[in-house]
Amino acid sequence: MKLISLFLFSLLPFAVMAQQHPDVYITPMGPLVITPVNHGSVMLRIKGKVIHVDPYEKSVDYATLPKADLILITHEHSDHYDKKALDKIMKPDTHIIAAGSVVAAGLKGASVLKNGESTQWNDIRIDAVPAYNIEHKSSNGKPFHAKGVGNGYILSFKNFRVYIAGDTENIPEMSKLGKIQVAFLPKNLPYTMTNEQFVAAAKVIRPKALYAYHYFELNRDSLTKQLPKSIELK
Repeated sequence: MKLISLFLFSLLPFAVMAQQHPDVYITPMGPLVITPVNHGSVMLRIKGKVIHVDPYEKSVDYATLPKADLILITHEHSDHYDKKALDKIMKPDTHIIAAGSVVAAGLKGASVLKNGESTQWNDIRIDAVPAYNIEHKSSNGKPFHAKGVGNGYILSFKNFRVYIAGDTENIPEMSKLGKIQVAFLPKNLPYTMTNEQFVAAAKVIRPKALYAYHYFELNRDSLTKQLPKSIELK
């Protein structure tokens, strides 16, 4: 995956604000800058537009980050739907796309996207895909994330596709996502995936670049050894 050093250098003021440095990818729509911010939060920048996914203020002050042109919210849990973080990056013309559960939890003015639905924003196709638990359940027997409630999102920059999975296990629908260049997969217990599920999901999706996110602990060396050599663990 080719990086543009000069372009990356120009973005260093944004890099120091987040927990990880941005990566730059070449897409048919121009350079795409992807920054894992913290926990399940991701920021993308392309053609002067800023996209925030699940902004969450646990360890990052969102007042220091660029304001959002678009915000995507996967589901209603407080580490994904954080009103404080939203208030700090909203502009009068910020567009929000969210799962219906987020609107039901009180978010106003958002466009609802259900599993299987898609929309277009600034020439970027956005698909809402399933995100749910099969094995991991709370003490009452209900899945931590029920099927049909939360979204994962695929953002298509022409034929360059980024998959941000949301809170999910390695569900059967992952085999139907199509070609993915960059993927964000969650890896924490008991809410999302075990190491084995994470690796299994990666082998099904086979992105060129794979980001582990939404984790408490990460043994990068162990995961790298289990992944196909064609997948770069970021």
